[in-house]
Amino acid sequence: MDKVWIIIKREFLRRVQKKSFILLTVAIPFLMAAIVFLPLWLSGLNADEQERVAVCDATGEYAAALQDTDRFHFFTAPASELPALRSDTAGVSAVVLIQADSLGSLRSVEIGSREQVSGELVRYVETLISAQVRLNKLRASGIDNLDAIIADVQQGVSVQTLKWDENGAVSETSTDVASMVGLILSLLVYMFVLTYGSMVMQGVMEEKTNRIVELMVSSVKPFQLMIGKIVGIALVGLVQFAIWALMGVLIVWGASVYVGGGAAAVGEPSFVEALLQGLTQLPVGEILVMFLLLFVGGYLLYAAFFAAIGASVNEPSDSSQFLMPVMLIMVFALYAGLYSIENTNGPQAFWCSLIPFTSPIVMMVRLPFGVPLWQEVLSVAILWLSALLLTWLSAKIYRVGILMYGKKPTFREMMRWLRFK
Repeated sequence: MDKVWIIIKREFLRRVQKKSFILLTVAIPFLMAAIVFLPLWLSGLNADEQERVAVCDATGEYAAALQDTDRFHFFTAPASELPALRSDTAGVSAVVLIQADSLGSLRSVEIGSREQVSGELVRYVETLISAQVRLNKLRASGIDNLDAIIADVQQGVSVQTLKWDENGAVSETSTDVASMVGLILSLLVYMFVLTYGSMVMQGVMEEKTNRIVELMVSSVKPFQLMIGKIVGIALVGLVQFAIWALMGVLIVWGASVYVGGGAAAVGEPSFVEALLQGLTQLPVGEILVMFLLLFVGGYLLYAAFFAAIGASVNEPSDSSQFLMPVMLIMVFALYAGLYSIENTNGPQAFWCSLIPFTSPIVMMVRLPFGVPLWQEVLSVAILWLSALLLTWLSAKIYRVGILMYGKKPTFREMMRWLRFK
């Protein structure tokens, strides 16, 4: 056991002391925050000047429906001025041409511009003119008090979600927060397994290529070497993610206060307040415990396989034939988790949360919505038993492949290594 701890310490310190590790650990939270909040901030910026949009309405009924916005200023113009409006000196960004048929009714709507027409302008014009068309058709029916009826019909309804337990106690919930938490946690599991599992494979291949492993196996058993490498790299990932989580909370809090300051000023809850309120309605303790169990179990499952691949091949290019099935399974697990958000108790979500190769991701999506205890226990038990079994099988491949050079292994040959004693 002392030799295993020495290997764990070596793998851990060798990676956390690298400048690249320190730089990425500090920079990644700021980069992710910039990706999330920068577009949000930029989308809230408005141009200093409105774009002038001319409206040539041959029907005389729809130009008034196009109201000014922060970005667009609409003004009517006769069709005779259309050639002048299309010139470079007109100072007009776009022209909305509303054409009429022989009876004076709406025939078509066209938007022209010297550049590509803005998608925002197209959607805005379509929405308002379509609403006016519906309103005109309703008014043609001769219904009394039509405007009051339409105003009453268009009133919205806010739906509140509730959850009750086996004792009948009712509590308020937030489906959006539950979906966001499940999605974020499942992505964390996916990223951790993919990133640090690949790191295990690369470390094994590097030591095998440099012949360092020949010296190491003279002092420790191949199984001890593999376990030490897997655990050491796992600790690197856990430390890095813990730092990211702490920095992420601080960055999100600061950025959301700045971005959501306008909402807080009028008495509405800020983004952080709404998020914290939604989190208090979730079984946070249960989610964190399950996250840790699924997080570590999923990593052990895939890291053992990655270690066996790294020990079996001699060149990085040789690993592609073995990595492809693993990558396809992980991508399938990610998409299964994404599609399970809308139906967390469906057959796909249920079975994929029990299958060990997909359960670490899919079960994390289901947990914020509530999962029976027996399903949680069964999922963790199957995952950890599978991880231990695969680690034992991978160790058999590892002990043979780590000292084999100059030959590309096949699946059949790797299966034969499992029978060696």
